[in-house]
Amino acid sequence: MPDETLPLRILACVESIPPGRVMSYGDVAEFVGSRAVRMVGRVLAQDGATVPWHRVLRADGTCAAHLYDEQRQRLLSEGVRFIGHRVDLAAHRWDGS
Repeated sequence: MPDETLPLRILACVESIPPGRVMSYGDVAEFVGSRAVRMVGRVLAQDGATVPWHRVLRADGTCAAHLYDEQRQRLLSEGVRFIGHRVDLAAHRWDGS
């Protein structure tokens, strides 16, 4: 049976990521108690306009290809450092605490 609260928990988690910090899709899924990493992407694609979606990255620290320029600019404006095309996860990853 699907967990109908999962999308709301995902949005709440993303909303709580502070400026200048990031989480991966997998980090968000783990934080909300799920293994449904792809669901995080689906929820953000459908309902993510109301939360700081740009703070959620791929596991390797890269931005979504189709949103790369906008996502990178938003993160840079928050002081997030990049190493090449990847966010410096060691410096900016947020663990939810």
